[in-house]
Amino acid sequence: MMHPQDLTPVVLTLKLATLSTLVLIVIGIPLAWWITFSKTRLRYVVETLVTMPLVLPPTVLGFYLLLLLGPASSVGSFLQHYFDVRLVFTFTGLVIGSVIFSLPFMVNPIKAGFEAIPNSLIEAALTLGKSKRDILFKVILPNSKPALITGIVMSFIHTVGEFGVVLMIGGNIPGKTRLVSMAIFDQVEALNYDAANFYAVIMVAASFVILFLFYLFNRRIKVF
Repeated sequence: MMHPQDLTPVVLTLKLATLSTLVLIVIGIPLAWWITFSKTRLRYVVETLVTMPLVLPPTVLGFYLLLLLGPASSVGSFLQHYFDVRLVFTFTGLVIGSVIFSLPFMVNPIKAGFEAIPNSLIEAALTLGKSKRDILFKVILPNSKPALITGIVMSFIHTVGEFGVVLMIGGNIPGKTRLVSMAIFDQVEALNYDAANFYAVIMVAASFVILFLFYLFNRRIKVF
């Protein structure tokens, strides 16, 4: 039985949320840029795929990720045979599942921020001979700080509270893939409400503090 003071699920949850958010920053910014400014119709297909985790039940996404990355699939078999890498029921698999599931929470706010930037700023930068990379880092991103912060915070918090996807692809292995959401479920199922409340209070408090600081910081950015 898990001791009520065992903080391992909390540490694993925060580690997963941090790593997933860092990966999402690297993936989400260029993806949001491409969706916003690309002229090809393929962007509508990509945008739809990115947004689908918002409407799909987490267990559906987790199920197909389990099939895709499991040892019986061609991808899972290839990775395990040639690189000795197993993704299902591992922390690495949790990161992959969390990145996919939280992708719209990173991409959509950033895309909205890019779309809100006046075309005159971009046209002025192009007139001055700036490259697309310079425009992204010196014009687009500095003027999209609230959107960037929104994407980062929402992706982090969404990963912290996820249950369905991580359970399907990561299982519930103590010390390896058991996150806070699953620890709460286990303790409630065992009628150990004190332990469940211990984890729940931590998550409620952490979520409140993060969101409070987010709204406070975002308001200050808009004011100045």
